[in-house]
Amino acid sequence: MGALVTLELPDDSPTLALPWIITFGPLDDEDEWEPVVCGPYERPHALALAESVVADEDLMAVVEPLLPKVSPEEIRAEITAAQRAAEDEAAQLDDASLYGDFEDLVPETEVGESTRRPAQPQQPPSEAEVRAGFARIAALLTGVR
Repeated sequence: MGALVTLELPDDSPTLALPWIITFGPLDDEDEWEPVVCGPYERPHALALAESVVADEDLMAVVEPLLPKVSPEEIRAEITAAQRAAEDEAAQLDDASLYGDFEDLVPETEVGESTRRPAQPQQPPSEAEVRAGFARIAALLTGVR
């Protein structure tokens, strides 16, 4: 059985309306292959597709929002934030190994908490539903309604 990792967000989160991507990869460290990234999708389609693919296989699917950035400055800011978060996590791990406190090792993200759960078999959306979602995402990204 595979695993699904995604953000748990409140129902009114604006992040839910963003396009979402799925990254499929090996569930364990024994398998080594390049992850496969698919999308963008609307979040319900991404979750359903991810679960239908990994439910009966030893795969992991990470479903996350696609955060469109339109300038090098915005991209650099995201890179800097990710680097700082990695440094903070490394410092937490160092502190935990020094003091034996392993309870707070998973940091919360700005947009919500990440969760990992076993994938459950689910009916994936039809090709027509996914293509309609693509059209809605394109309209969202281009400002055309």
